[in-house]
Amino acid sequence: MSITKTARPIYEIASDIRAEWKKVYFGAVPYLDAMSELDKVTDSYYADDADSIIRYFLSNASTFRGPRAKEIKAELKDLVGIRK
Repeated sequence: MSITKTARPIYEIASDIRAEWKKVYFGAVPYLDAMSELDKVTDSYYADDADSIIRYFLSNASTFRGPRAKEIKAELKDLVGIRK
């Protein structure tokens, strides 16, 4: 019997990022703000789709480091289908 893991809402992930990353890099802020308004990867924030927002966030999150940051980034990469 296999157990299917359901994805957490994107706004929950964004909340975890804010709690963990004390000084968010300015380039990541608009994407993190947008992620705070999203539920699923199929959602949109104005004209931008969640997939693009997450990808842009990840490209601006290189200074988000540490074990928990690595877990969160892996979770986001899984959501948008980026393989490690």
